[in-house]
Order: sequence, then C-alpha cells, then structure tokens
Amino acid sequence: MEEVLRPTLPGVGTAVAALVFAAVPAVAAPSSDALISEVYGGGGNSGATLKQDFVELANKSASAISLDGYSVQYISATPGATTQWSVTPLAGSIAPGKTFLVAEAKGTGGTVDLPAPDVVGTIAMGGTNGTIALVNGTEALTCKTAADCAADSRVKDLVGFGTAVVREGTATGALSNTTSASRKTGLADTDDNGADFTVGNPTPTNSKGETPGGGNPDPDPDPVPGDKRIHDIQGVTRISPLLGQKVTNVPGVVTGTRATGDRGFWIQDVTGQDSDPRTSEGVFVYTAGTAPTVAVGDNVLVSGTIAEYRPGGGSKQTLTEITVPTTITLSKGNPVPAPVLVKNLPQGYLPAPGGDIEQLPLEPQTYALDLLESLEGTLVQVDDVRVVGPSTEFGEVWVTINPNQHPTVRGGTIYTGYDQPNNGRLKIKATPLPVSNVGDVYAGATVGAIEYTDFGGYTLAALKLGQHVSSNLQREITAQQKESELSVATYNVENLDPADAQAKFDRLADGVVTNLRSPDVVVLEEIQDNNGTVNDGTVAADQTLQKFTDAIVAKGGPRYQWRQIDPENGKDGGQPGGNIRVGFFFNPQRVSFVDRPGGDFKTPVEVVKKHGRAALSVSPGRIDPLNDAWQDSRKPLAGEFKFRGRTVFVVANHFASKGGDDAMHGRTQPPNRSSEVQRVKQAAALKAFTEQIRAIDKGANVVLAGDLNDYQFSPALKTLTGDGNLKALIETLPVNERYSYVFEGNSQTLDHLVLSKNITRFGYDVVRINAEFSDQASDHDPQIVRARPSTGDANIDKIVFALEDILDCLKK
Repeated sequence: MEEVLRPTLPGVGTAVAALVFAAVPAVAAPSSDALISEVYGGGGNSGATLKQDFVELANKSASAISLDGYSVQYISATPGATTQWSVTPLAGSIAPGKTFLVAEAKGTGGTVDLPAPDVVGTIAMGGTNGTIALVNGTEALTCKTAADCAADSRVKDLVGFGTAVVREGTATGALSNTTSASRKTGLADTDDNGADFTVGNPTPTNSKGETPGGGNPDPDPDPVPGDKRIHDIQGVTRISPLLGQKVTNVPGVVTGTRATGDRGFWIQDVTGQDSDPRTSEGVFVYTAGTAPTVAVGDNVLVSGTIAEYRPGGGSKQTLTEITVPTTITLSKGNPVPAPVLVKNLPQGYLPAPGGDIEQLPLEPQTYALDLLESLEGTLVQVDDVRVVGPSTEFGEVWVTINPNQHPTVRGGTIYTGYDQPNNGRLKIKATPLPVSNVGDVYAGATVGAIEYTDFGGYTLAALKLGQHVSSNLQREITAQQKESELSVATYNVENLDPADAQAKFDRLADGVVTNLRSPDVVVLEEIQDNNGTVNDGTVAADQTLQKFTDAIVAKGGPRYQWRQIDPENGKDGGQPGGNIRVGFFFNPQRVSFVDRPGGDFKTPVEVVKKHGRAALSVSPGRIDPLNDAWQDSRKPLAGEFKFRGRTVFVVANHFASKGGDDAMHGRTQPPNRSSEVQRVKQAAALKAFTEQIRAIDKGANVVLAGDLNDYQFSPALKTLTGDGNLKALIETLPVNERYSYVFEGNSQTLDHLVLSKNITRFGYDVVRINAEFSDQASDHDPQIVRARPSTGDANIDKIVFALEDILDCLKK
C-alpha cells in the first residue's frame, strides 16, 4: 500500500469502505476475511443439549473486520412463492483469527446455555435443513435459487445444509438436534458447502473465546505494547517509514475523537517519546465508516496498517494514519497531555528544492509547514488568533498565528507576491463554529490536533475554541459619482442563473444599487444560460439577465439594458451545461451603446477607422475568439460606448481559472502554476487588441474590466501593463488594500480594472461587500472606477474638465 485516496462526500468529509472490507464478492468468489464458520438449528428441541440456535462467524484475515451494516439471514430449505428471508442485523467487529457468535431462537428444551453471544436474533432455524447467509446490508434478500443468490453481490458467504435448494456447490449433510455444520480446519472456503463443512458436535465460541459452560480454550494474555511507537510511525520526513506495514499494540492516550466525516480518533504517546523534534508523538486512527468507540482519556493499544491519506490526490501532501484498526482499552479517565503552544511560526514556508519535498528530512526550526508536520496528530494550542478568512458552511475558518504579518486595512492578511505566502495562516475546523468574518478574534486558547486536509493543507481540528469576538466588520458603500464622471464597475456574480434563489438576485441587486451606487456600466462575469447547469444545448441567457435587471429596479436602481453574445455550447468552460459568459449592463439615461451588427460567438471584432478615430467593426464583438488562448475559456467581449460625446471602449473579461495548479502548500515546491501559461496568452491577445486601437487613436479611452484570475504581480498582468500604455488600478491603492478576494486566508486580487494611460482623472474603489464575510452574495468583491474620459486632445481636456468641474459645483 503506497497511499490512500478517499472519495469526497459533499459537506461531510470523506470515507473509504475499501479500508474496511475488500470489494464484497458474489457467492462465486470465496471470502478472504469474514465467513460463516458454524451453523446449528436444533437448539431447545427434543434431545438437544444446547437451548438455542446459533450462527458462528469467523475472520480468517489479519485485520479486524467491521460487521456494522451487515446481517445474518435464513431461508427454509425449499422456499415457495411467499417464503421470505428472516434477518438478524449485526454490529461490532471480528478480531483477526477470532469468532463472532450470533444467537438465534430459543426452544423449550436443552440444558446448556450458549456462551454470551455477540449479537442476539430471533430466527427460528430449521433443525435439519435450511440456508444461512452472511449479507452486506440489512434488507431481506429476495433470491430463492442458488444461481440468483450467487448473482447477488450483497451475499458475502452462504451455507446450505440438508436438502437446501439455496447453497454453494453441494449442501452439507443434514443436521439434527445434537449436530451442527462446522467449517473444516483452516477455514477453507471453496464455495462448495459439502466439501467445506463437516457435521458434528456443536462448538459455539464467542468473540472472547468463551464456549458453553464459560470455558475459554484460548484465553488472551494481558495485552502489552508492541515494538513500535508513534514516533516510529511518523518518522523524520512527511512519509511514514512504516508505510504499508502492520503495527501491533501501539500505545497512546486518546486526545480527541471525530464521529462524522473522516471518522476516527487521535492518540498521543505520553511515556515513550523520543528526543527528536522532527518526529511527531501523535497520530490519527482512521475508523472509516464506524464512529470511534473510545473516549478522550482512554489509555489504548492500537493495531492496524500504516497508510498515507492524500486528500485531493495529485500535488497535495498526505496525512499519516493507522487504518483498519483494532483497539484495546487498558484504562479510562487518564490525563491528556498538555498541548504544544504554537505561535509566530518560522519565516520560511516550505523548502523549495525544485521538486518533491516528501522525502526531505523535516526542518521544524526553519520552515513553518515543517513545524506543523512535526506536530501532525499532536495536540497544539494557539492563542488569541485573528480571523483572516471567513467561516464557511463546512465549519472551517482561517486564522493567523503571526498577527503582525502583512495585515490588511480591515484585519486580513495581504498576499503581495509568490515569495510571500504568509506562513502564519492556519485553517481551523470545528463543529459547531461561530459565524466569523475577517478581523474577528478567537480570544484565549484554541486547542486541537494538527492534520493535513484537502483545501488549505495543515488544519487544526479544534476540540476547544477560544471565545469568538466580533470585529463588527461593515460592508462598504462607494462614493457617489459626479455628474461628469463615467462609472464602470466589474462584478463576478458567481454562476448566476434563473434557478438561483430570489434572495441571491436581491443581494446582488442591492450591491449594485446601494454599495456601487448604480454604476453607468457594469461588467458582469459568470452569467449562466437560462437553465443553468442543465446540459441540454441551451445557450441564451436573457432570462438570467432579465431577472437580474428586474431585481435592480426593485431595489430602486435604473432599468439597465444589456449587451452580450451567446457562446457556442460547451466551449467557454465553467460549470458543465452552464455556458458561462461575460456581458454588459448599462444605464441608457447616462450612457449609450453603439450597436453594430454582426457579432456572434465566432466572428472576431476588428478595430477600424471612422472619421479619423478608432471604432469597432461589430459591437458588441468577441476579441479573437478562435485563438487557442481562449480554448475552454470565456472570450473577451468588446463594446463601444458613448459618454458625453466621447467614445469609450469597454472590454469585459474572464480569464482561464487556476484549476490544475499545484497547491501553495503541496508536495511540489515551488508549486507549478501550469494554468498561468494560458492566461499569459490571453493577456497577449487582449493587449494586441488594445494596441490596434492605439495604432489608430493614441488618445482612445479603453477600460478593461473583469475577473482576470491572476494577481497584479503575475506575468499575465505584466503582459498587459508592462509597457505603461495600460495601468492596473489595483496598484494605485496602498499595498494593504490591494485585494478583492480571499482564498485560504490570503487577501488577494483576481479582479481588475485596467485603463488606458490617457485617462488620468479617476477615482477607484474596491467595494468590500463579500470576500471578507461569511455571508456572501458572491465570493468576489466588485470594483468601480469613476473616470473622466479623454476627448483625445490634452489641451481640450483641460478646458472640458474645467467646465465640468464648474457645473458639478453648481449642481451641489
């Protein structure tokens, strides 16, 4: 076993049934673990010694087998049309090499009780003939022939005795009130009942090894710790040196349990620690689909197989676990070890050798994530931590342990470059979790075990939360534009379609009207088609846009008109079936749109000369839509607008996502940013279009707006702005305000407003209404620029702007 991958279950975590059972075989495939070892149906009958029927199960494998969700079922030897299977649900587990006793109906005769059964049922079995099945499930079987039962994958094992019609191969001999059918020595399973079983005296044995009369033919000696400790399992790298090996009786005290999602418990060594700071003394014991039965403070010995669970697979790191566990509780109520206090993590984040870091010896004094790895599974404590990423519906919140590290103006942590990952960030997971916004604080001690999870990497699985203290963070309202200013906003509305709740439309509309103050032009991203993710070829989005504009009017905003181009079905990426696209809202009372027909999903817009000035060949029109740069991605949409007689070219954008990039906290360092290649190509195509405009009219007004899915310091943005002809407005803000999105506790910008350099008079604002808040209408904050478009002549601009200033003052 190299590693474990668990499938994701939305909202509740993950589980791996394969760690508990091999794939459940049809009857034709002999069982390699749990099977039926003995059957007796004469209990309590005349002449019987035993008072009760029973079925004995056995485990021939080297690992414990959970029986939760399984059942023992019985049907008579010659079932008729109305005959039904009788069911006894099972619970518990069978230890390796042990048996498990299921007691069934009692008769009035007999003189000897069964040993204490592990499960008690009420099935009255035939004393001579019949069929018993071990079934994965508790619903009654419906098969009534050997062939039908062989084809039912729920049947784990099956024994027919006497004249049974339902059997494996040939049936065993007929039984009696004094005889049972017992599987032969070695628990052979050839799927021929007659060959695998012998008829003889009943020998029921329970999971403790007890037999009738209280005897124990194989009493267990007092359990003692095995030869491996937790630090031996964890080792000095990220991968256990015992990966894939079985360990026996690993000692530890239970420090925490988890009964939902990734079920299991944490143990920590309190007596046999080593002196190596690289080796953790804690580990997670994964119980798969079964809630743990141990309690905090239990002193236990755990046996199982060492695995490395890689959440999300691929480039992610792993969590070292003991899987398929068998646990012996030695004592209860023991003191739990004091948590390790963690604060001010090392300034280094991860080693960056140019490849896989998993086999590198840990350097916990040098690298923040090496320190957390050296504490994997260990109880830690963080004090007075500040929230830098809002809480989610999954019970997760991001905090910072390094409180003075790159703080934003509103309490987050700003991401300023690939070499500044903000190593103080840590995800906390807890149930329940208070609703938390950026800037809130968990005062006092938060205590839990360190683990590695899919989204965010190292996580504190909180067993105790500090006191939540709200920062009373408020949503922003931008400044009111002047009469002489053209306001252009960009807003990613997060997969909007008509099936979304009216409340979402209302929230988005309120953001446009109240917080953005009804911009003249709104560039929209993530508008889906009229039936959202229903993948039936629909591409029109008029219903989505109509519902949105109606909501804006209802909030007191203008009756926006829209322009957009329906994409080719399935060619623009995003959610399958959604046909995501960009588009424009504009207020016809303030700005006019220059319509030129001919634009469609494949026709490129060209820059042409009209009356000596730049113009668009089609408006709206897609920029270079057949360029490979836009494969499976949204194509930029150019529109020609008129504001106070001045032409303004606005381009709506939504570049390719970062999907496929390595995680910042992943195993490959430095992380590969493979998606960046496409965005650089997209930026080059967009830049070429703006240069076509400049070639005709150097004084043209150009506004590029949208979700560029990249940072202001990225190669894609430098491709756009490197020559100085365009400027990214995010860079005009103070460093601690350069963000519109929060991801894994990093405040960053993916959304941009970019202006041509001749637009020199503007006011710019990122309007913070979503990204820092747990309650979001979208995961992006909108941005807005209030600008004075140029006339194309600097001298005339001075005169026009002066007159407009006078008029603005008079209107006040």
